[in-house]
Amino acid sequence: MPMPGMRGMEHIGFTVPDINEACDFFERILGGVTLYTAATNFRVDDSDWMTEHLRVHPRSVITEFRYMRIGNGTNLEIFEYVSPDQNDTPPKNSDVGGHHLAFYVDDMDAAIAFLKENDVEVLGEPTSYEEGPNIGLTWCYFMAPWGLQLEIVSAPNGTDFDNAAKANGEMRLFNPALGSETLI
Repeated sequence: MPMPGMRGMEHIGFTVPDINEACDFFERILGGVTLYTAATNFRVDDSDWMTEHLRVHPRSVITEFRYMRIGNGTNLEIFEYVSPDQNDTPPKNSDVGGHHLAFYVDDMDAAIAFLKENDVEVLGEPTSYEEGPNIGLTWCYFMAPWGLQLEIVSAPNGTDFDNAAKANGEMRLFNPALGSETLI
């Protein structure tokens, strides 16, 4: 049995070295909207609250965190921390805890041209699946200025998996271009 009342992902949280740079990048490059600042200079100096609740160094300070929204997708909770034991090297996808954020685009070529025109580092050329359930999907990685790995994906005609699931009335992968149509 799953967790009672589970509805889905509400937000993705991650830490950046400079919150102004990060929010500016998401706004300029991905059309994000900063919704609000949730807290500034949050600290608990006289207890281990930060460790007990967030599993960070007890003297860590959340200098600021903001909520953003990008298109028809989940919320982003963006943190800037200062901590005595902070590691400032972003994990690679191959590292434990490695991650990336993927964004759906309607036109892969136009999106990549835009990224390059805006001096965003694009990794390689777009890759299209040639076998398996993702046939129909094209993807390409790019980098945020501080090293966060990002990806754009596009499947204008759907993927083999989604087209079969739709035909069979089964749950499909979430696709921000389709919204609630992907529920069944």
